[in-house]
Amino acid sequence: MPEVQPFRASCTGKQLILDWPSILYGMQEYEVKRGNTSTLEERIKTGFSDIFGVKPTIKDDHYTISYGSMSRLEVWAGEKNKTVMVDTETDATILSMPDEQADPIILDTNKKFRSYLDLVTCFTTKERVKRAKKAAEKEE
Repeated sequence: MPEVQPFRASCTGKQLILDWPSILYGMQEYEVKRGNTSTLEERIKTGFSDIFGVKPTIKDDHYTISYGSMSRLEVWAGEKNKTVMVDTETDATILSMPDEQADPIILDTNKKFRSYLDLVTCFTTKERVKRAKKAAEKEE
């Protein structure tokens, strides 16, 4: 792993200082809305083509694509289809572009990623944030 160097990124004019590992890699587990677990696999698969316009590669029930500012978006069903696991890797070449070139790519990728999560989890972004906050409060 290369030495961690601070990275400055701008999106919609706001400066951020982040370290490379937190930008480049991230795995999250999202809860699937009750009553929607039986169709999770189908939503994972069709969401890639419907939202990103890309057919995923499939290996060991993991669906993977590359799109926009994500060099890798890997998604698979969690335990008993009650959760969906999402692992992402950001394309560092996009982040090193000038802001006026990178920002539209990043914004488009984020918009489609959020739409994809809405479809797969059957929760809106607002509902996911609310549930994540509630889960974080329980951990404290």
